[in-house]
Amino acid sequence: MGNSLKAIVAFVPPNKCQKYLLEDLEEMPVDKMVDLSGRQMRRLPVHICSFRELVKLYLSDNNLNHLPPELEQLQNLQILALDFNNFKALPLVVCTLRQLCILYLGNNKLCSLPLELRLLQNLKTLWIESNCLQYLPEVVCELSLLKTLHAGSNALRTLPPQLQCLQELRTIWLSGNLLSEFPPVLLDMPFLEVIDVDRNSIRFFPSLAHLPGLKLVIYDHNPCRNAPKVAKGVRRVGRWSEETPEPRKRSGAVIEITLDEKPLLPPAAKTEPE
Repeated sequence: MGNSLKAIVAFVPPNKCQKYLLEDLEEMPVDKMVDLSGRQMRRLPVHICSFRELVKLYLSDNNLNHLPPELEQLQNLQILALDFNNFKALPLVVCTLRQLCILYLGNNKLCSLPLELRLLQNLKTLWIESNCLQYLPEVVCELSLLKTLHAGSNALRTLPPQLQCLQELRTIWLSGNLLSEFPPVLLDMPFLEVIDVDRNSIRFFPSLAHLPGLKLVIYDHNPCRNAPKVAKGVRRVGRWSEETPEPRKRSGAVIEITLDEKPLLPPAAKTEPE
């Protein structure tokens, strides 16, 4: 439906427009997925919570700021997309969905995350980019199976030391924050494969050559005077990245790379759990 029509529907009492928004979705789809993205909804139709075998629920790009307690019934849910909404706090009912593997919370108004998030011990991918976070909530460090963390475009100035406890973490995106130095904790995480600190305020980069798992480091758009040293075969994106040692005659050069392994770059679309 058109955006203007959806906007009008959003102001109609829910008992009158719910069926229209669901487009006659009365039974759980065969693929166990419901996508209600971009419907300008202000509340989730409670009827969806009766689909107890649901595995994927996409609610992106709406006007949601709360979720019904009935959502707890979706105990088989593995993917939940709440990005591009109006959440100022993560509804605690989300933390009851113990089978969640992927949680999208980007582009909301979150300033923190609840301690109850630690209950999501199956979580492998967490997107919290483009929120109002001034620090990375320490509860994230308790998600022991986390493999991908996207915390870009916030107001982070540092990372908690506890982050090194996430020994399954392979990819961390921190672009567009307020980091004035390279986060020291990342130097103690040899299992990291991708580090993105693009668009921060880092002036000096320590050597990353001792990180055996590293495959890609993105450090462009920082006021740095050196490029991070890396082991052979590691790809760098940033100033001087194509030259070793640091250039004396050329400066400001930027290299563009094409990766054979697409998972190393930020996914343009939502991914499935491994």
